[in-house]
Amino acid sequence: MTRFRPCIDLHAGVVKQIVGSTLSDDPDRPPVENFVAKRSPAEFAALYAQAQLEGGHVIMLGPGNEASALAALAAYPGGLQIGGGINPQNATRYLDAGASHVIVTSYVFRDGRLDEERLAEMVKAVGPRRLVLDLSCRRRAPGGPFYVVTDRWQKFTDLTVDGTTLRRLAASCAEFLVHAVDVEGKQSGVERELVEVLGRESPLPVTYAGGARSLEDLDLVAQLSCGRVDVTVGSALDIFGGGLSFDATVAWDGRQRAAA
Repeated sequence: MTRFRPCIDLHAGVVKQIVGSTLSDDPDRPPVENFVAKRSPAEFAALYAQAQLEGGHVIMLGPGNEASALAALAAYPGGLQIGGGINPQNATRYLDAGASHVIVTSYVFRDGRLDEERLAEMVKAVGPRRLVLDLSCRRRAPGGPFYVVTDRWQKFTDLTVDGTTLRRLAASCAEFLVHAVDVEGKQSGVERELVEVLGRESPLPVTYAGGARSLEDLDLVAQLSCGRVDVTVGSALDIFGGGLSFDATVAWDGRQRAAA
């Protein structure tokens, strides 16, 4: 059963919707912002709690987001996952603050390769049942395979998102989170091939993010994945300045649950 999972993306302590491919460490190249919220992170978290939406994620895009993230977790204890700069030293702080899971990407990669020792450190620190591996990815070339990207989606690794990788990592985590970076924040439609791969190959629950802009896109994710992939919607939602009704999306999720 495909579910709608909400998100709270934090940049400089504020809820924003950003075009993912424009994130950079260069201070002279600020990211392209689709939306900057007036509501606080805690208000968004409370909205999701009221709508009984589970398994959403808070992503800290760079430094300066810790206080905002903790406020969101406090507003919806057990209802949100958190990612962005997570490591074995700080992970338990966020779990103790109310996160259901911690989401990790960059820490378990080094020099463009999966670091098995660092992955083992994360598993030891929090246990696989509370760990989500973020395998956000993009193509190196049109039509080619999807490669995991790290460090705010700027650096390619040598790890492809395919059945072999998903099965290999399944013992180390509870879920996967996968942003289709090339369409993230662009409201250009979902990355169909990636959704199909995730639905066909993932042995664990997996959430797809990127490009969804309508209820028809949510239906498409459900269809392409045979109901095995959940979906996040960001910039397209009216709560983030888009044209897709949040209430209608929550109602769509309710119909999914009722049909299960």
